[in-house]
Amino acid sequence: MAGAIETGGLLNFQLQPSAQQITTQTNYINNFDFLSTYLPDTYEKEFERYGNRTVSSFLRMVGAEMPSNSDMVKWAEQGRLHTKYTGVTLASYVGNETTQVLTVPVGQIDPATQPSTGVAGGIAIRVGQTIMISDETAASAFSNKAVVTAVDYPNRQCTVAYYEATQAAYANASTMSIFVYGSEFRKGTPTMAETLISDDSIFSNSPIILKDTYSIAGSDMAQIGWIEISGEDGANGYLWYLKSEHDTRLRFDDYLETAMIEAVPAVAGSGAAAAVSPVGNKGTEGVFHVVGTRGNVWSGGNPVALAEFDDIIERLDKQGSIEENVIFLNRNFGFDIDDMLASQNSYGANGTSYGLFDNDEEMALNLGFRGFRRGYDFYKSDWKYLNDPTMRGGLVGGTINGLMVPAGSTTVYDQVLGKNAKRPFLHVRYRASETEDRRYKTWITGGAGGATTTGDDVMNVNFLSERCVCTLGANNFFLFKS
Repeated sequence: MAGAIETGGLLNFQLQPSAQQITTQTNYINNFDFLSTYLPDTYEKEFERYGNRTVSSFLRMVGAEMPSNSDMVKWAEQGRLHTKYTGVTLASYVGNETTQVLTVPVGQIDPATQPSTGVAGGIAIRVGQTIMISDETAASAFSNKAVVTAVDYPNRQCTVAYYEATQAAYANASTMSIFVYGSEFRKGTPTMAETLISDDSIFSNSPIILKDTYSIAGSDMAQIGWIEISGEDGANGYLWYLKSEHDTRLRFDDYLETAMIEAVPAVAGSGAAAAVSPVGNKGTEGVFHVVGTRGNVWSGGNPVALAEFDDIIERLDKQGSIEENVIFLNRNFGFDIDDMLASQNSYGANGTSYGLFDNDEEMALNLGFRGFRRGYDFYKSDWKYLNDPTMRGGLVGGTINGLMVPAGSTTVYDQVLGKNAKRPFLHVRYRASETEDRRYKTWITGGAGGATTTGDDVMNVNFLSERCVCTLGANNFFLFKS
């Protein structure tokens, strides 16, 4: 046999590797031991059994990121333009009086934000103004119109003279709602004596520092094993020992968003406030906290009927009346809205024209809706964060089913810039200056993998960000809770 060498009565062929995977006499190796003969079949591509595992997308869809060089972000939001008080009481009632003294409850006065008329915390009513007086008792529903003749600011009282000949028969225990609708002065009288101070509300938030790290020993970097990845965060191709670093980065990206959603400020006297680094001790106001505190909260299950959405619309009418709104919701809430809208169609019970009303046998039946209009435009979008079982999905206590966010932007007075500025209702402020950008920092330390900063035989990949979220006009948001 050509190429064979005879030694000791045995024929040993010289091994000649082939350019292709073809079995020949010269490329067969027969000196495997039993430990290496049966090598396992391996897949070099990682199977994505949970699909895209990241949950961040919400703030990128509805907000923006902008720098800030301060440890606190402050802004002013407009207050109400007109004056209305509820729970107002009568000084006395004897029947058919031509004048009356009205007392505004102390709970209606906020010295920090309410208008002032020369006395701190005074009521925003002035002599010469005309007011509407309405009984808050539904059974009576009496009302009067009157002109203000005197105001006692320290005692939160005003004296009014009725335009009607007969005062409404208010009960002694009744409470009234009053609001200013104009003014009236006689000829030749002086101008109005007092002025009103604008009712602006000042809000603030401070950034928190988020950190993460990935570490690998230098010895582990010497043995390379490749893994093919694809899909998540636009990453495609092969990774070796940095596969875990890639996952750390994805996890940190998620935390940058979920921290802005879930964070709460540390209450004075709390354990977090008393803790020291690296725990952190101040917290920050996340979206859920702000909306739950000074926004609108729908509790007791999902709104599943138009009448319930009418209640939401009635509330929006009393707030900013933002035309377009997006509801970011979990799967069950989305199905409830689909079922509610489908029931408005007379054929909805049979499913024949459910969703797209021109369905036929040649097309897939569309059983979902992207939005609807009823006074306002409501669009819905599935929020993976609320469905993910490792995050809010499947929680029993503290369940949040959705968040309604107004679309567009609003104008606020930026305390740092010193001028009015247009901002998205939700946006992130990160700390940055000409020499330091803390939006998303990453750096390598250690003594392996090209790093030469320490004598440790490791490579550390560090991540850091300092940021907070600003929720403008929280009165226009809705939080849907179970």
